[in-house]
Amino acid sequence: MPDSGLNGSPNGSATKPEPQTPPSPLPPALIPFPGPPPIPDLQPPGTARRASHATNTTRRSSHHSAPSDFVVLERVPTFLQPSLPWRDRLLHFTFAWYTVTMSTSGVSLVLAIAPKRFPGLSTLGLIIFLLDLLFFLFITAAISLRFTLYKHTLRRAFTRPSEALFVPTLMLSLAAIISNIAEYTRLFLPVAIQIGGGVSHFLEVAFWGYLLLTFLLSIWQYHLLFTVKSERRLAISSMTPAWILPIFPVMLAGTIAGGAARELPAERAVAVLAAGLAAQGLGFLVSCFFYATYLGRLMAYGLPVQRPGMFIAVGPPSFTCAALVAMAAEMPRIFAELSALGGVGMVGGILVSDLTGTGDIATLAAGIRVAAVVSAVFLWGLSFWFFTSAVVAVTAGMPDRKFHLSWWSFVFPNVGFTISSIRIGNAVGSQGILWTSTVMTAVLFVAWAFILFRCIRAVHKREIVWPGHDEDC
Repeated sequence: MPDSGLNGSPNGSATKPEPQTPPSPLPPALIPFPGPPPIPDLQPPGTARRASHATNTTRRSSHHSAPSDFVVLERVPTFLQPSLPWRDRLLHFTFAWYTVTMSTSGVSLVLAIAPKRFPGLSTLGLIIFLLDLLFFLFITAAISLRFTLYKHTLRRAFTRPSEALFVPTLMLSLAAIISNIAEYTRLFLPVAIQIGGGVSHFLEVAFWGYLLLTFLLSIWQYHLLFTVKSERRLAISSMTPAWILPIFPVMLAGTIAGGAARELPAERAVAVLAAGLAAQGLGFLVSCFFYATYLGRLMAYGLPVQRPGMFIAVGPPSFTCAALVAMAAEMPRIFAELSALGGVGMVGGILVSDLTGTGDIATLAAGIRVAAVVSAVFLWGLSFWFFTSAVVAVTAGMPDRKFHLSWWSFVFPNVGFTISSIRIGNAVGSQGILWTSTVMTAVLFVAWAFILFRCIRAVHKREIVWPGHDEDC
């Protein structure tokens, strides 16, 4: 007999409503935003809505305790969500933005020393360097404004590992800027950078200040990461080469030393090179300790989601190659000047004749240069292996194809790889290596231009500098 009741009961009486299950917590995909009224349901009456993960709807929350003037956005792409004022978006402007400036400075540095040149190349590099200075000033102003408007973010930036790991990118940007100042002064104002000139004094002061600051910062930052609360502590299962970043700036002191020593008198150049060599060794060895953890993580847990970050591992051996060759190239001049000062030169209080055994300055300098080139080639192979592994991993597929600031890892570590190839090619006089490094320079420039375009597009499309999409989340 068919039902005749209003609620489906045989006797027509109203049945008790079934107990309602408690509302589930607001899932991460549902983000409350103050916004326009909900989009009306355009389906015909009586038609059930088909469940689909691809459905993008905006509807008013009925079972959550959201205010009545808030709407819930479910699976709505960020570029379709209600806009936020720039003041609110500034809350998510993190230190990771300095990856833009360190990569841009790196590209201009490569263009300054590219072996195969054409008219206008130096000017192009100078324009990119000046553009980088504008980027640096803008990013610094934006982050300062963020800390001013949202004072609680200053402490969080240094204690939340997801953002704290990118604090050293500020110092990496400064290292690249200092190196660019040295190279472009040589190209456009060679008289100003001659030995004993004002620029040479600036480079010397900048080197010592940079070395002291980065050394102290590396100790302090790793201490914070070692003592962070257990719920925020980094896990081996999520280890990436970004863990190397706090020691990375110290290592680049060797790169700065190689450029600064070229215009310093012999006695002061020796001190700069010795300190730069010690810093380079410190940074590279600490990086090697992390490599063991990184490779173990890949074996146990597979490839990381953010594949571009794998290129960071290319940086330490690459910049070490470049620094060793650049520093050793100054030894013939330094030993000759020291020997001419008093007949027998002194290196750190040691007689040059004691180092050579016979007092042959040229033999000692040539031996150091050969040892540096051999060591550089030895480390270049490690750089090439990490580079190839990262290329294979990215080519195999990127689980997250949305733009992140980690995409700049395509550029900066490979700046070191390209510079090391150029240095080795010049040291051994190989045209094959020099032409290969020229091709690498061109590819690096194209990659920088493409990622810069994607970065600007990502800001416009709200893929970054948006709630839940940056390193502060």
